[in-house]
Amino acid sequence: MIDHSFWFYGIAFFGIILLRYFLVAGGTYLFLYSPLGESFINRNLPHQPHSWRSIQRDIQLSALSAGVFGLAAAFIMSGYGWGITRLYSDSEQYGLWYLGVSYGAVLILQDTYFYFTHRLFHHPVLFPWVHQGHHRSRYPTPWTSFAFDPLEAIVQSLFLVGIVFVIPLHFITLIAVLTTMTVWAVLNHLGIDRLPLLFPHHWLGRWFIGPAHHAIHHLKYTLHYGLYFTFWDKLLGTEDPNYQKKFDERLTSKVDGD
Repeated sequence: MIDHSFWFYGIAFFGIILLRYFLVAGGTYLFLYSPLGESFINRNLPHQPHSWRSIQRDIQLSALSAGVFGLAAAFIMSGYGWGITRLYSDSEQYGLWYLGVSYGAVLILQDTYFYFTHRLFHHPVLFPWVHQGHHRSRYPTPWTSFAFDPLEAIVQSLFLVGIVFVIPLHFITLIAVLTTMTVWAVLNHLGIDRLPLLFPHHWLGRWFIGPAHHAIHHLKYTLHYGLYFTFWDKLLGTEDPNYQKKFDERLTSKVDGD
């Protein structure tokens, strides 16, 4: 039987996650899409206006996602209280070096999990039920970063629930992963016209996903399924064959221009 603490955690984390969404996604939107942010627009790239109706849909889905992730967080905290997770609070238990190693390992595992589930969600049978809501924003904004259909939110939250039962994780590491996930999602859903042409697509852009890489996915559903890294897209042939060429051209033009 679920005790009262579970529901307390659920409500508390729902509020925290929703507040984080409005602060990070909303703050980024207000900065980059305000009159001040207009000065950042790269006029050489396609510029698409965004409708409030689309943003409202994204916020509604994000509120539902916050509820799902709030329940997942409640389960994790209840499990920690019951002593059945592998979460720990003493940084000396595995050594300080392990904090960085476990952080990197979780990001790699999460990227792998996301790639294959994300690609599965694009199957014609599953797409209308699991992932269509997210793609209603053909030209995404920071508000789109957390706009999951409820079933997709459940599947993605299962990774976070499962990982704390498999890998020993310090609470600091778990918070770092969640922070990275939030910031990266917002970054990936920026319009590519809102940032300098190469940001973050310098040489690291060959291996890390950024707004230009993910913007292609919102336009061409069969390409670019990764979360943090381009590894699986490269290995399994789901990276746009023209992306690397365009990347090299941008890099060359930037160097020549300097």
